[in-house]
Amino acid sequence: MSDQEEPEKPRAASGGTSDPKEQKNPRDQKGAKGAKGSGDAKQGDPAADDTAPQGGAGDDAEERDQPQTAWAARRDLIDHSPRSMNVGDRSRFGGGLVGHDQHGVSGGRVTGDVIMGSKTEIHYAIPGLSAPASASGEVPRIVLERLAETFVADEEYMAGLLERLRSDRVLVLSGARFTGRHTAALMLLHRLGADPVRTLVRDTSPASLADGFSAEDQARGYLVSDLATRRDRPLCEPHLLAAKDRLVEQDAYLVVTVGHTAVLEKDVPKVEWLPPSAAEVLGAHLRTRTDEATAAKLLGLPDVVEFLARDHQLREVAAFAVQLGRFAAGEIAEDAIAQFSLISLENQVREWFEEDESAIHLRDKAFLVALAAFDGGPYALTAELSDLLYRFLQETENPTRVPEVPVFGTHIGKRLQLARATRYEEDEHTEWGPVAQQKARFLDERASLVLLRELWTGHPSARPALINWLRRLADDGRPLVRTRAASTVAILARTDLPSAMALVIEVWATSKLFRHRLVAVNSLTLAHLIDTPNIPRILDDWCEGDDERRRWVGVRSYGLIGSERPEQALAALRKAVRRLYDNDQDLYADDDRKDLDHEIGRELAEAVGLLLLSSAEERVLAELRQHLDDDRAVRDLTLAGFVNACGRTEGDERYGMPLVLDWYARAVAAGSASAYGIPYLWRAALADLRTTRPALDVLRAWVLIADRATATEWALAALLPALVATPEDHQRLSHLLRTMSGEDGKPPPEVAARLLTTLPIR
Repeated sequence: MSDQEEPEKPRAASGGTSDPKEQKNPRDQKGAKGAKGSGDAKQGDPAADDTAPQGGAGDDAEERDQPQTAWAARRDLIDHSPRSMNVGDRSRFGGGLVGHDQHGVSGGRVTGDVIMGSKTEIHYAIPGLSAPASASGEVPRIVLERLAETFVADEEYMAGLLERLRSDRVLVLSGARFTGRHTAALMLLHRLGADPVRTLVRDTSPASLADGFSAEDQARGYLVSDLATRRDRPLCEPHLLAAKDRLVEQDAYLVVTVGHTAVLEKDVPKVEWLPPSAAEVLGAHLRTRTDEATAAKLLGLPDVVEFLARDHQLREVAAFAVQLGRFAAGEIAEDAIAQFSLISLENQVREWFEEDESAIHLRDKAFLVALAAFDGGPYALTAELSDLLYRFLQETENPTRVPEVPVFGTHIGKRLQLARATRYEEDEHTEWGPVAQQKARFLDERASLVLLRELWTGHPSARPALINWLRRLADDGRPLVRTRAASTVAILARTDLPSAMALVIEVWATSKLFRHRLVAVNSLTLAHLIDTPNIPRILDDWCEGDDERRRWVGVRSYGLIGSERPEQALAALRKAVRRLYDNDQDLYADDDRKDLDHEIGRELAEAVGLLLLSSAEERVLAELRQHLDDDRAVRDLTLAGFVNACGRTEGDERYGMPLVLDWYARAVAAGSASAYGIPYLWRAALADLRTTRPALDVLRAWVLIADRATATEWALAALLPALVATPEDHQRLSHLLRTMSGEDGKPPPEVAARLLTTLPIR
């Protein structure tokens, strides 16, 4: 069945939050296994998104497609959106009554600036050391002296390294790239007086290491940076002993630098390089360019403090010192200092993608893209889906080749070091509650935004693979995966809206499958909340347009972002509901009618409910009261949306405080207009034949909650008298309180009798 051919059912959500009241269907767990779906579809083909999932027919794909209420979908979006969008920090995103927190996106200017970015390039070459690390030759003495002027390290630590090098003649220095280990190696040799210093090629075989020393070159210091080792040729102790014998003959010394993933035998002695802090390095460089007072003043600038807090590489710190020196000399403006951190990040991203395959393998580049999409997500999930992208990239490079993904061999430390990322443990939201996960994230939270922008605009040849990957993610059974597909597309839309709309969002929006349309909703919502222009205009057009599926997407999207412009949002929803009624449909169509119009009717009511529980609650309530009696369609929409909002509780707990009831209690205490508006809509809902039964059901649920919570009982006792304006009102409510049963057929709760005494006689 399609999502329009069956009633709303639960949806499994492996790896993400779900509504326990809505998600009990075990067959939906198939979605977590991945699906072929739209991943193999042609770009821009609206029908292509309805293809069958991997390992099953199209009917099975539709059978797995389960509608989800707007409230549950909103919660998934909040739980699983990336940190770079800061969903949950402000009231822009639906707002404030979910656990009394303001849920919003605070990307604003910063996010917009990062996505738009600049295209300035800064190169980090140091005079005399601009040759590749693999080059061989003598290091000029003037270069060593210049490095010595700015070199900083713990002196006690350096003294220990010097003593070890002096006695052993060979020192293996281990550390990450761009942490100053190469400079430290040169300084060790320089302080020993081992001049001249010669660098050897990194591809030197460990077994032939001793062959690189020659008395004829008169070198007394040797350096091998990033010695190339493999499983079949590791660095062994005999290699170092042979090198030591040659070095003793020449009265020379050798320093070998290696990365954390170098292949070394266990008996090889190595020393871990302890790099200085970025602040120490920056201060040392500044003091060579300015006086002490000016250097201290520069280090105290807010832009400098922010730069130092972002874990920049030491090569970037050195380049920043040059810029600060120019700023102090009046050669550049302060804006250049403020933008330097972002420009450095952009240069790093370009370096990742522009380096040839021998430097960064295609699989590692796929991991970088996946980490950008799943920044702060579980590492295993990121790695799993990065391999899927790797397959699509291989197909793009060579369609005739069968994609291959190595099962083993990729070291997590190497991947994260390359990505300038870190691994940590944190709870992940799931349908079963918080679950501890090993996660990975970039050290710089801006990296994901910059990387995705560079990929989309700077490497368009990768678009087919990326689009196929995103469509596959939209078919995944895990809310986290689908939400990150949406957030990725939102960034692409902020960068290039026409292409993102045509190639991805419109394809999802016109799909017959619910889950695809939901990803389109989330993409447009997040795109708007990172300040992508024209999103409300798109939603207006879709809400009023002829395409029913786009209208569905527009309606649900307005429920999420409408709190920023509630009057315009409600006007668009009123137009949509009138169009629905013009088509001889309504919000209360028989449940046996499973067409899309009925789905849109439910979405309209849920959109109003979301807006009522947003940060614009007062304005929304006033707007609903003003237009309640405009016509039958608008009245139905208003009352259905109000009752929908009344059914929501704090934290979505079964016995949590009802959010609208809590709102009423706060309104009474504050003397706001809602103290009159909420009872007004309640009386209308109870008196209208179309909403009497669902409204009474909500009140019954409130009474059962009041039986367990004193605060709820007091709030309900304050509200009930305001709901009695006529004898019919009294009769309706008193009948409910006198005849309702407890849970599971138990006797009426005692609180019902107490609440009955609060009803005034009319």
